[in-house]
Amino acid sequence: MLCVSYQVDEQTCIQFVMKLLYFLLSALGLMVCVLAAAFAAHHYSLLNRVTCGTALDACHCKVPTSEPLSRTFVYRDVTDCTSITFTFKVFLLTQMILNLVCGLVCLLACFVMWKHRYQVFYVGDRMYSLTTSQGQQQKV
Repeated sequence: MLCVSYQVDEQTCIQFVMKLLYFLLSALGLMVCVLAAAFAAHHYSLLNRVTCGTALDACHCKVPTSEPLSRTFVYRDVTDCTSITFTFKVFLLTQMILNLVCGLVCLLACFVMWKHRYQVFYVGDRMYSLTTSQGQQQKV
């Protein structure tokens, strides 16, 4: 956007294409960020249902059997299972927060472009009377 010289009322085709591309990429970024935050939230909820136990210098984490994909995850050379689950939870929470912040930035970019395009109020020094003809201008 900064490489294109500004023309009033989008008189150049490249300016219109750049604004449209900016808006579409911002909307795509918003959707990707929301989906990534939902993905992290889903895995965080799954991680809360996992039960972990230590056995033979390894951490065994089991997903409840009520889940359709019941699995057991084995982490070798780990003496404390809480360090693994805590690290995963912090990672997922950080990912959710950063994706939501990025989504808000993309939403703000879409809002600014939308407002700039469709809610611009032109205030100028040219004022025309409704009663004068188009050939005559009212002098202010």
